Amino acid sequence: MVYCKLMEQAHIIGISGGSGSGKTTIVHKISELVSDFVFIPQDNYYKSAEHMSNENITAFNFDHPDAFDNELLAQHLLALKNMQSVEMPTYDFVHHRRAEKTIYVKPAKLIIFEGIMVFYDKTIRDLIDLKIFVDTPDDIRFIRRLTRDIKERGRTMESVIDQYLNVVRPGHYLFIEPTKQYADIIIPEGGANENALNLLVTFIKQVLSSGEHYH
Repeated sequence: MVYCKLMEQAHIIGISGGSGSGKTTIVHKISELVSDFVFIPQDNYYKSAEHMSNENITAFNFDHPDAFDNELLAQHLLALKNMQSVEMPTYDFVHHRRAEKTIYVKPAKLIIFEGIMVFYDKTIRDLIDLKIFVDTPDDIRFIRRLTRDIKERGRTMESVIDQYLNVVRPGHYLFIEPTKQYADIIIPEGGANENALNLLVTFIKQVLSSGEHYH
């Protein structure tokens, strides 16, 4: 463990794990205790798939690294790391396309970057100071995804199940699970793991107060 003074740069914490693993819950828990941070969801950087309808959306593989605009994402993370503002895209999951609306993101001392493949691309991975992988059993992740996609994204149960079996599950073991090797911290059970969350928040507060970077 090496600490070095880099006051001019922000700290980036990457939170990865399979769909429905509890990544967003961890972000919410952190936000309850740490106020000064910027949240960058990898989901906002999906490429458009507007030619797909909800009936045939399974033909577009959202669980593949090529589904993300990694070039733009790397540019934005680098800018934020260097304390520069960015215009973050937003994504319309009902119509499967990048929305016209963007979000103006001001720099902050802490950036929390969350998504299923935040450790996959080396250029992006090398910008992250602390890498956290959320490890949750498959059945729990599937139930959470099923509930979310039906309630929030206008999907049918049949399409969610079909997508999970043919795309999500294979993609998880091909592209997401292997990135666990890059994690500095692995949190079992996600947001339900209070002990791990308390240690994480303590660490974040310590780093922010000292102005030091962890490598």
